[in-house]
Amino acid sequence: MAAAPGPGCGEPGKGLKDDDSGDHDQNEENNTQKDSEKEKNDREKPQSTTKRKAVVPGPAEHPLQYNYTFWYSRRTPGRPTSSQSYEQNIKQIGTFASVEQFWRFYSHMVRPGDLTGHSDFHLFKEGIKPMWEDDANKNGGKWIIRLRKGLASRCWENLILAMLGEQFMVGEEICGAVVSVRFQDIISIWNKTASDQATTARIRDTLRRVLNLPPNTIMEYKTHTDSIKAWEEFHGLVNSSGR
Repeated sequence: MAAAPGPGCGEPGKGLKDDDSGDHDQNEENNTQKDSEKEKNDREKPQSTTKRKAVVPGPAEHPLQYNYTFWYSRRTPGRPTSSQSYEQNIKQIGTFASVEQFWRFYSHMVRPGDLTGHSDFHLFKEGIKPMWEDDANKNGGKWIIRLRKGLASRCWENLILAMLGEQFMVGEEICGAVVSVRFQDIISIWNKTASDQATTARIRDTLRRVLNLPPNTIMEYKTHTDSIKAWEEFHGLVNSSGR
């Protein structure tokens, strides 16, 4: 079941429509001062009053087994990315708890095939950052499939619907999924325990089925530990988390 194409966005490569294009007039300085005062007041509030409200299914909505968060990132090709700068560059789109909330987000998002540059969509369980070093990911790995151009949008939709529908049948092992728009597009699904070969094999077989992959499709499993090591060796950085 495909969502109707969303309205897209004002700038190429944005995950959602740009709602931050407000006027910048002579009051900008006053607005900046007000924002600074607001930030100060927010910091001084008791922690309980600034805690983010939990996302829950609405009345008569169909709850998912887990809450999930959409993320978006884009970077300049060839620029080394440290763990800190990568974390600053990745942006939350929103969190959802039901089938209906998912479709509300998804129907307004640009399709991966329409993204430009080095862009990524990430869909991870709430509370898990799409970073190798996150506690839920650090002992895990990911199945990687390199796609022919033109297939990213359909494969991404099939992958995330299978993930939300718990089709992988591996308990709590699944952490999230990523689609990366490059010269050759890549999709991947991340799991918690790289050393569990039975689980990684089941994820591979399910992935092959839900994406209807040809038998000769090359699928690569890579541990996040190996990804970190390779990144450090290539860029000479410590604790890197780029793409």
